[in-house]
Amino acid sequence: MAQIDEETSPTYDGYETIEFKREGDVLNVRFANPDSEMNVVNGRMHAELVRVFSELRNETAARVIVIHGSSRAFSAGGDFRWMREQNPATFKTLRNEGKQIVWNALDIEVPIVAAVSGPAIGLGATLALLCDVVVMSESATIADPHVAVGLVAGDGGAVLWPMLVGPIQAKRYLLTGESLTGAQAAEIGLVTECVADDQFDDAVARWARRLAKGAPLAISYTKLAVNQLIKQSMTTGFDYSTALEILTFASSDHAEALSAIEEKRKPNFEGK
Repeated sequence: MAQIDEETSPTYDGYETIEFKREGDVLNVRFANPDSEMNVVNGRMHAELVRVFSELRNETAARVIVIHGSSRAFSAGGDFRWMREQNPATFKTLRNEGKQIVWNALDIEVPIVAAVSGPAIGLGATLALLCDVVVMSESATIADPHVAVGLVAGDGGAVLWPMLVGPIQAKRYLLTGESLTGAQAAEIGLVTECVADDQFDDAVARWARRLAKGAPLAISYTKLAVNQLIKQSMTTGFDYSTALEILTFASSDHAEALSAIEEKRKPNFEGK
């Protein structure tokens, strides 16, 4: 069992939407927004995602990090009420926080396993796909339906999906918002593995043990080398897609989408 070096490893104190538990060489990180059973990301959680991925860059005790969701969802994406609050005065903060989440996640040296046993939607999908191993249960789903609410997938999805499954498959899912089951996601190479629901916990633990028993420096440095490819694509695509997402935040189509959700009707998009 690894000894926790409290002088160098973060203590992860003061979080309200994220929980932490150490089990030997494994640091379990759980998204647990008390305001939402579906772990939707509101302003408070968004800020804590910035903080947690920054602090995880300095993790020195664990040999593997496992990121879990709640019992209902890994994360169902952005909180629609929070989206309604966005305006030109908040766009810069939103963009900067989104960029920090992605870049900090890619700089974490400890390997990360995403345990996806429920919906991973929008930003939730991006958070899962930024991990090094993604295990999904058969009943879980993954999707990036930014277009359904009149937005560009500017939180990383527009870059990650094409890198993982190629442009044609990525466009199929990003342009329609269509969701995939765990089995479908594994079949096209979007995620690492899909397992039966009753085997899910064992599969996640098996991946954690396998990575924890490996050569830490070799695994970490190999991960960083691979992530350089992702970062190069992010350098080109992330700022561009985020800028376009900000434009769509101010669009009439986005406002119409949120109104349609509240009124439980289909949106009428006009390209404005």
